[in-house]
Amino acid sequence: MRPNELLIAHNKSKGFCLNSIWGIAFVLFILLLFPEKSFSQEQKQDSVKRPKIGLVLSGGGAKGFAHIGVLKVLEEAGIKIDYIGGTSMGSVIGGLYASGYNASQIDSIFKKTNFDELINDYIPRSSKNFYGKKNDELYAITLPFSNFKIGIPEALSKGMYNYNLLSSLTRNVRHVRDFNQLPTPFLCIGTNIETGEEVLLNKGNLVQAMMASAAFPSLFTPVEIDGNLIVDGGVVNNYPIKEVRNLGADIIIGVDVQDDLMNRKKLKNATRILVQITNLQSIEKMKSKVKDTDIYIKPDIRDFGVISFDRGEEIIRKGEEATFAVYEKIKSLVTEETFYKKPKLKLSTDTLEIQKINVDKLDNYTKEYINGKLRFKPGSTITYNDLKTGINNLNATENFSTISYCLQPNGADDDLDLVLKENPTQTYLKLGLHYDGLYKSAILLNLTHKKTFLKNDVTSFDIILGDNFRYDLNYYVENGFNISFGFRSRLNQFNRNVTRSISQLEASNPNVNLINVDFFDITNQAYFQTIFVQKFLMGGGLEYKYLKIDSPTLSNSGNIIDKSNYFSVFGYLKYDSFDKKSFPRSGLYFSSDVQTYLASSDYNHTFKPFSMAKAEIAVAKTLFKRATFKIGAEAGFNIGSDSVPYFDYILGGYGYSKINNFNYFYGYDFLSISGNSYIKTDITLDYEIIKKNHINFSANFANLGDDIFSTVDWISMPKYSGYAVGYGLETIIGPIEIKQSWSPEMSKSFTWFSIGFLF
Repeated sequence: MRPNELLIAHNKSKGFCLNSIWGIAFVLFILLLFPEKSFSQEQKQDSVKRPKIGLVLSGGGAKGFAHIGVLKVLEEAGIKIDYIGGTSMGSVIGGLYASGYNASQIDSIFKKTNFDELINDYIPRSSKNFYGKKNDELYAITLPFSNFKIGIPEALSKGMYNYNLLSSLTRNVRHVRDFNQLPTPFLCIGTNIETGEEVLLNKGNLVQAMMASAAFPSLFTPVEIDGNLIVDGGVVNNYPIKEVRNLGADIIIGVDVQDDLMNRKKLKNATRILVQITNLQSIEKMKSKVKDTDIYIKPDIRDFGVISFDRGEEIIRKGEEATFAVYEKIKSLVTEETFYKKPKLKLSTDTLEIQKINVDKLDNYTKEYINGKLRFKPGSTITYNDLKTGINNLNATENFSTISYCLQPNGADDDLDLVLKENPTQTYLKLGLHYDGLYKSAILLNLTHKKTFLKNDVTSFDIILGDNFRYDLNYYVENGFNISFGFRSRLNQFNRNVTRSISQLEASNPNVNLINVDFFDITNQAYFQTIFVQKFLMGGGLEYKYLKIDSPTLSNSGNIIDKSNYFSVFGYLKYDSFDKKSFPRSGLYFSSDVQTYLASSDYNHTFKPFSMAKAEIAVAKTLFKRATFKIGAEAGFNIGSDSVPYFDYILGGYGYSKINNFNYFYGYDFLSISGNSYIKTDITLDYEIIKKNHINFSANFANLGDDIFSTVDWISMPKYSGYAVGYGLETIIGPIEIKQSWSPEMSKSFTWFSIGFLF
């Protein structure tokens, strides 16, 4: 070989060595930098031919908890699920698993879920405006009323509690519209309630699909998808094995949690009869489907029902036991190279940037009304909890028979697409019952009509029949963040012994502290109000009041204490987040108002303009599981000239509807102490001994008199004090309460009964 050829060969050999060294160094660098990525579990599995595994999850209500136990054992065995198909509860659990959650995460989700609230479609009290709260705390029965005919109330739940929950849980895949693009390809089954045909749900809004597949007839309203009304898929196909095969599954693992047919002894309620009707077809179909299932899992859940949600942990264990019974078959599908451990899903941010709010034009409600209920506008930054609150606010109005929504991508942000179907019922007849020691027995009849004159309006007329005839007429137009306005007319009357200080006239017996009066009050208000910082209700208006008070115990001619017209302006600021008005467990209440009396027809020729201002705050908190306390403070005073005595702060008694400046005070009889200024504190300790049964202890203390804030007397030892022990029962007509009350300053105690919602 020539020298030059040797040199060339040497250089080639040297280049090859250098290239090899650099190549090995590069590989080592990649291995050191990305050790897990280089030989990931996925790459190992891809390099080994393995069968594609499909999982079929049937429906069965609460019995579907067994699916969670099955998933736990499958994960323990190292099984990777490639396709999932489900029906009803199987669609909910399957959909969550397909969106990325592992079995332990789904277990935690279901343990934290309040299924009583889910079934009842619980709407927090805080989601209702002041009129919505009034409806819940005034009327025992609400019936549709049309063409002078009384209808039957809708017993079906819209399922918004579940919809909100699933929307938050599936936030990572909220923009996926093809279920084959989910982390695990997924499908579920629904039933077209109009045609009886099976509907394959594998595209669109994942949450809506799961809701439709699980819409148990008679419990949840049908879900409308692409113009079809869809209910529980278990009616036509409770075990979608064929559909999962078609996705590409080589091996089918099937979980059957549906009921066997029950005998007549067990068919004792409507739910069981409906389940039996559904199962008549599906059980026969299951015989052939079981034969086509490679690994069939049938948990022993005969002792559980479709609504046994309180026994979820037991049902999950039954799923685990049934899966361990076929564990060897399951393990045969896994090798060391194909063993798979599903990681925990890391949830994406809870924050949403809402660019647009899209809603079709409505007949009776404006966009301003919708945005006002949502409590956020286009261009807002919100959380899923804010979204849930807004949807609850819409649901609480009862103005919409159907509510659904989805989040559409808008660049890096989201658009909220709302689908609202207006409730065709616009008129309601409502009923209530009440008894207390001031107004005595009463029956309440109410007629409520929506869209009387304008969009967003509500007209409500109460007639109260009983010992004291009363009425309450309300007309209100709600404009969301914009100014809302309304009109109210109210008549109150009663006959009662009340504090003598409301009269400056001579009494026949000066030693008597109480006088018997006939009280008659008509109040008309025109007002406006708006939402302040998205939480407070702020408003004001004009008031005309006709007041007539007379007493047979007075010696003056005609026995008339007052018979005057009063004209005033008023303003108020309110906040109320109590979870319940009666027996609250948590929340804050705040109210302040000021009223200026400008003019009067002045029956007694003593009127001078004056103002009254008062404020109240109360906090409720749970001490432990069934024990709660509520503590409050309030104060009021007059401004300017001496106030008219019957507009003073008048305290005493319990359980009546408070008007003007009347207020409760334990230890003293109804409306038996008064003054033009006062400060009061109270505390109640309540214990729920059994569900809806309460025992409580209350105490209150006050300084009350004329111009007490002009000196330091208001911070001295309380002049008035009182205590009460009571029992309360929550019923459909409202709370039923009895209280035994006493005061160290009084020689007698008082027993008070209050039955039903206050009006």
